[in-house]
Amino acid sequence: ELFTSRPVGDTMVTTIWASSSSWTLTALPLFIWMGEILYRTRLSEDMFKGLSPWLGRLPGGLVHTNIVGCTVFAAVSGSSAATLTTVGKMSIPELRARNYPERLVIGTLAGAATLGLMIPPSLALIVYGVTVNESITQLFFAGVFPGLVLALMFMAYVAIHAKLSKDWNPKADPGMSLAEKLRNSRFLLPVFCLIFVVIGSMYTGLATATEAAAVGVIGGLALAASQGSLTWATFTESLMGATRTSAMIALILAGAAFLKLAMGFTGLPRALADMIADLELTRFQLLMALLVFYIILGMFLDGISSVVLTMAVVEPMVRDAGIDLIWFGIFVVVVVEMAQITPPIGFNLFVLQGMTNHEMGYITRAALPMFLIMVLMCFVLIAFPEIALWLPETMRQAG
Repeated sequence: ELFTSRPVGDTMVTTIWASSSSWTLTALPLFIWMGEILYRTRLSEDMFKGLSPWLGRLPGGLVHTNIVGCTVFAAVSGSSAATLTTVGKMSIPELRARNYPERLVIGTLAGAATLGLMIPPSLALIVYGVTVNESITQLFFAGVFPGLVLALMFMAYVAIHAKLSKDWNPKADPGMSLAEKLRNSRFLLPVFCLIFVVIGSMYTGLATATEAAAVGVIGGLALAASQGSLTWATFTESLMGATRTSAMIALILAGAAFLKLAMGFTGLPRALADMIADLELTRFQLLMALLVFYIILGMFLDGISSVVLTMAVVEPMVRDAGIDLIWFGIFVVVVVEMAQITPPIGFNLFVLQGMTNHEMGYITRAALPMFLIMVLMCFVLIAFPEIALWLPETMRQAG
């Protein structure tokens, strides 16, 4: 009551209702449910069968299946944890059996799984879009090429590691004829069809993000039914898993909305924005300060919490600096991806520890090269903003 005479209770109720009743936000639980459904199918096994014949001959061999598999699954799940668990439960035993370096296997999984936060349908981009009131579809457009570029950077690292490493001695897989490779590719058809329907419907303007999410749930259920993995138990488990995750994110968003309003009454965001303006930082200096800020914050908060709890202060600064908020959303997501593999609470590190039984220090060291590649990706985005902005601008003009 120091900054306004408006009743706190009334303010909290109306703010929380306004933040949680957004039509845009309905895409969030639907995409989460789609990922939960697909997590309980044989999708990881099918992806490994379909991808391994094509990737085995590349420098780095079947380790690339970690990266490509995560990229593909990210396009139908939107969740880093679901991507990591789904791909990892199949690839880790297979790559261990073929004598691939354990540290590289774990590191690529930790890094590539974060693509679930970048490649549409990304939960982090949905939350960011709702928080700063930007188009979810435009953010999805913007996330495509940066996600693919980051995946290619991971693959380039694997290839270089394979060429330079002295202990690289995986078991050679028997070669396959082109006909056999094409036959194995049939295992990829269901997931690529689902990606085409969900992502393609948004990019062609046939569906909004929410409508595409609903189609994705139906497609996920159909895929699970066709594989024989859709039972009443898996259906209810997926529904409850989606409910728990959605409720957690909704509560964070509701609290952040009230925090944003309270911050507005105190005048703190505007005061900070004015202070930054008085420092006369260049655009690059501001982005470097925010990069360090989010990396430190990522040590203690998960990515989505980092975004929603800081935008009340960060958004005015970014707007005043003339930075495109669509581009900044991609930049922030790359940075909060790092939080997934940053100790002490990097969520992907804990998931991998449970899957591999390695010490946390070992997993952190394995993930360090991927962390550094993500830092490099931030500089690539700053140097070449068109990577994120070209597709949304092109689609806007086409529309």
